[in-house]
Amino acid sequence: MFKPKYTITNKLLENIKRINQLVYELNSHHFPHVVLVELQRNAEEISTYASTSIEGNPLPLTDVKEILKTKPKNIHDSEQEVLNYNEILKEINIKLNKEIVFFKVDFILFIQKKVTQKLLPSFQSGQFRQDAVFVNDPRLHKTIYWPPDHKDVPKLVEDLVNFVKSNKNIIDPLILAGIFHKQMVIIHPFMDGNGRTTRLATKILLAEMGLDTFNLFSFENYYNKNVTKYFEMVGVRENYYDIYSTVDFTSWLEYFTDGIIDELLRVEKLLPQQAASPQSQLQSYHVKIIEFIKQKRFITDREYSKLVKRARATRHLDFKKLTKLGLITMKGKNKGSYYILNKK
Repeated sequence: MFKPKYTITNKLLENIKRINQLVYELNSHHFPHVVLVELQRNAEEISTYASTSIEGNPLPLTDVKEILKTKPKNIHDSEQEVLNYNEILKEINIKLNKEIVFFKVDFILFIQKKVTQKLLPSFQSGQFRQDAVFVNDPRLHKTIYWPPDHKDVPKLVEDLVNFVKSNKNIIDPLILAGIFHKQMVIIHPFMDGNGRTTRLATKILLAEMGLDTFNLFSFENYYNKNVTKYFEMVGVRENYYDIYSTVDFTSWLEYFTDGIIDELLRVEKLLPQQAASPQSQLQSYHVKIIEFIKQKRFITDREYSKLVKRARATRHLDFKKLTKLGLITMKGKNKGSYYILNKK
């Protein structure tokens, strides 16, 4: 049975209070849907960049955004890694909005499978590892941590998930999410994709516990600002079987909640700016497109030209803006193309 060791320090308590205050303040504001859509897209891009960068992906944020926009076919592993992460992140956000995500071992395996698709052999993707793994420190050129034997992994992950479920109404959700995050890294259940899978699963856990604020924040961003510090805080050293019963989660929980505060403050500052941004604001002609689709289920450029007196090139920009904001999607090609509303 998993029984984590931690202390509720004054700092941890203050962090939890601060997070709840920030979440309350953010939820008390009412921003246009188009603004929230744009911010969610931005958060997904940042999360994708940060989480893959933490694991050593060399692509800068500008390249990540371009890859997510164009979705190229012939790609390197670094680009596939970015597309994988963003795809499962979007899928998770959709499921969370529909409240159909359940925190289970099977879903954690599903996340790892999506994160590593086309990057690992099929017998290692969506499966717990079947071999020993080691954590090396590239600076020291030596092994610093020996995770548990692969035979113990399924039971350890199951115990961790059961611990979270059984304590949902007992332990503060932020503490539970933080404990889950570190313990998953300690177990190191997969041959690859451990960090990315853990960070995505932690997001689900926070959302399931009512701390998913508009899907707008990316706590991965905080870790990526100082990757060395992140690995020092989340990881452990020596052999798992020698240290597992003595691991103290306190310092990590303080750091974990520091990161959430940092990101929530960024979102709090960004929301009003985005609301006032011309890139996010809809004009009357944009609204006409949306209202027409709501009534007729789709719209063509020809139909739009009858609604407004705008040149063809300008109409194209109108459709492009709504597409970029994630409000509509183009179907068909050339003269047969039309636009439909995206599902919320």
